[in-house]
Amino acid sequence: MKFTVTTKESVLGLGRILGYRLLGNKNDEYNFVRGIEGNDYPRYHAYVKDAAGYLMFNIHLDQKRPVYAGHTAHSGEYDGELIEREAERIKGLLGGA
Repeated sequence: MKFTVTTKESVLGLGRILGYRLLGNKNDEYNFVRGIEGNDYPRYHAYVKDAAGYLMFNIHLDQKRPVYAGHTAHSGEYDGELIEREAERIKGLLGGA
């Protein structure tokens, strides 16, 4: 699910506010995860870009670890109620839609 949030918060400040852990960044796109129920999987996985005054989110749900070494296949969910609720939670915590 893709959405944007207008905020004064920096991309790197997201972890503290949203409870996400930064995995890294590549080409100005930051890679964050947040476990559900305190476990590594399933987890929310967010790619975030800072676009001068707003943040562009692309989130999905990783159901399990990738099965094959060197591959990213992970049984992801890209829409649905859980993703919508997480998007609304993020928007609420960052103060905008």
